[in-house]
Amino acid sequence: MRVLGVDPGLTRCGVGIVEGQVGRPPTLVGVGVIRTPADMAAPKRLLRIADGLDEWLGEYRPDVVAVERVFADQNVLSVIGVAQAVGFAMVAAERRGIPVFQHTPTEVKAAITGSGRADKAQIGKMVARLLKLDEPPKPADAADAVALAICHLWRGGAAQRMEEAAAKLSAASSPRPQGARFPRAAARAGVAAASKVAS
Repeated sequence: MRVLGVDPGLTRCGVGIVEGQVGRPPTLVGVGVIRTPADMAAPKRLLRIADGLDEWLGEYRPDVVAVERVFADQNVLSVIGVAQAVGFAMVAAERRGIPVFQHTPTEVKAAITGSGRADKAQIGKMVARLLKLDEPPKPADAADAVALAICHLWRGGAAQRMEEAAAKLSAASSPRPQGARFPRAAARAGVAAASKVAS
């Protein structure tokens, strides 16, 4: 599975792509940051982020997009900008038919470091260790995006496969109604019965 992680933000939107499967070390495919200047009008900044994400999706063709789930804090303006970036990431993926999943910061920290209270430095250090890099991707937004991708690869990917397997098992074990097997015959029988009652 190839996962694109997006650490949303207006000034710096981190992007990172990893490839692999549950139980094995992931491989780094690409990492970077989409930047917008703070003095640029908000619509133009969002357009630049949308265009940048579309380029990443087109070039690397991930199977899944993992985005950080936004939580409100004291800096309302910052939260609004981040939420807007999340929306554009979702739209960009949906246009290409790519599934989107969200993970909380605590979820990502626990998946990468084993602790939901890890700081950015610890996350970067573990990302570098897991990917066998000399140093963490920089800036921290890029490392966070890679951590998101790894988190989904390990946690979300496994959960997704379990859900798909359960759905297949349920579909195979549930008996189909007679009408679904013989829709035309059932319809003809219904018409015949109605005719007898009418006569």
